Amino acid sequence: MKFILGTKEYMTQVFDEAGNVFPVTVVSAGPVTVTQLKNVENDGYTAVQFGYGEKKDARTSKAEKGHVKKAAEKNTALKNPRAFREVVVTPEELATMNVGDVITVGAFAEGEKVHVVGTSKGKGFAGVVKRHGFKGGPRSHGQKHSERAPGSLCMAGVQRVFKGMRMAGRLGGDRVLVKNLKVVKLDAATNELYIKGAIPGRRGTLIAISA
Repeated sequence: MKFILGTKEYMTQVFDEAGNVFPVTVVSAGPVTVTQLKNVENDGYTAVQFGYGEKKDARTSKAEKGHVKKAAEKNTALKNPRAFREVVVTPEELATMNVGDVITVGAFAEGEKVHVVGTSKGKGFAGVVKRHGFKGGPRSHGQKHSERAPGSLCMAGVQRVFKGMRMAGRLGGDRVLVKNLKVVKLDAATNELYIKGAIPGRRGTLIAISA
């Protein structure tokens, strides 16, 4: 199983041997540590929980410290993980893993396709033109304050707004999945993955990467 957590850093360009240029996003990925194994007998399903990063000791509860104690005994670098992520796996994959195992960027390969999950940038309250791509009203004479208005919201006989109506509201801050992105380059020394294209979030956003 190939899975790792990281933080989005910045975008740049990478050239290949033929001189072709690729826009890439640099992700500071891992290492992540297996903190818990879930099986059908105890939890009703099979999954692996990973811990990533480090936060201040004062912000870590005793419950969290006790939860990662067994993993920390095998991996002394794991102290106070700032993030946990759970991945559902098959019983066969679960049997190959142990609490305290560490996964680094070396698990991936250049040219491999990956799926990336992150939280998109929050853009605050937005109208329908920006939020849903409405074209807006006509720009002719006699149109007062209606250029970016949504238009009619319901039928006269119904006299209520149906659920799911596209209207103005909070934009961004959503969990976004981007599939089939290519790993252009990886640097095991600095734990960095260079992923082709843009990925959701701002700098510092927690990113989940899976093959």
